[in-house]
Amino acid sequence: MTAWNAGRIPDQHGRTAIVTGANSGIGYVTARELARAGAHVVLACRSAVRGSAAVERLREEVPGAGPEFAALDLGDLASVRAFGDAWGGRPLDLLVNNAGVMALPYGRTADGFETQFGVNHLGHFALTGLLLPSLLETPAPRVVTVSSALHALADIDIGDLNSEKRYRKWTAYGRSKTANLLFVHELSRRAAAAGLPLVAAAAHPGYAATSLQTRGALMEGRKGTERAFQLANRLVAQPPTAGALPTLYAATAPGVRSDDFYGPRVLMWRGAPARSWRAPWTVGDVAGERLWVASEQLTGVDYGSALKV
Repeated sequence: MTAWNAGRIPDQHGRTAIVTGANSGIGYVTARELARAGAHVVLACRSAVRGSAAVERLREEVPGAGPEFAALDLGDLASVRAFGDAWGGRPLDLLVNNAGVMALPYGRTADGFETQFGVNHLGHFALTGLLLPSLLETPAPRVVTVSSALHALADIDIGDLNSEKRYRKWTAYGRSKTANLLFVHELSRRAAAAGLPLVAAAAHPGYAATSLQTRGALMEGRKGTERAFQLANRLVAQPPTAGALPTLYAATAPGVRSDDFYGPRVLMWRGAPARSWRAPWTVGDVAGERLWVASEQLTGVDYGSALKV
């Protein structure tokens, strides 16, 4: 049988999807292929210039598609709330929590959270909670959160979620990606306990060539490291079109179950999507609940009685 590819995405006509960070890389490919399959896609991006340009590009590549741009800065909870308010309860079939940052120098979000934890986890936690009523208005809602194989670098430290004791950028990145998987695990557990039809799954792109790899080195002015990542992206990494496949599979394929985790088949690096290995600390009920409670407190977003356990 031919390996799963974007041409096998089921018909998405009548479905509405939001993809965060969809102006470039695997986020853009995800939005484009969903639109090609018939979905109405909203590209939720921090930069209005880049987001609007991506919408125009998508319209050129998929004639007849009607994508939208919507402003969303996951590093600013006021922006996340404004996005939720602007959505206004419209039915939503699919939310793809794709945007992220990787291995940045220490910084803080607008709300004072360590940047990687704040953007990669807390911003998406808040966004999902605010959009949950819209998701539950549809018959088969899905939430797909993009994690990383590098979640294996570190478990979360529930007593130091903002890495204030000691900051190591790759450890902080691993923690934020572990948080993504714990969020999916706990969301799945709570939805199942409440008897809701929501499917919450996760995906990772393996090693895909995107701007993520070079951004941290660029911010630190480390030209040699930046050039090394650029070379690796050209010689070793798979293209964004391949890196987006696990996300697209988790978002659309029949048989995807809540708390599934998909990535490239070959060594979690490249190839067609398949169920992926994950670290044992990403499937702990106690850890998931503790992170959930902390995330509600930090963001001020309460998922409501429907998901109380």
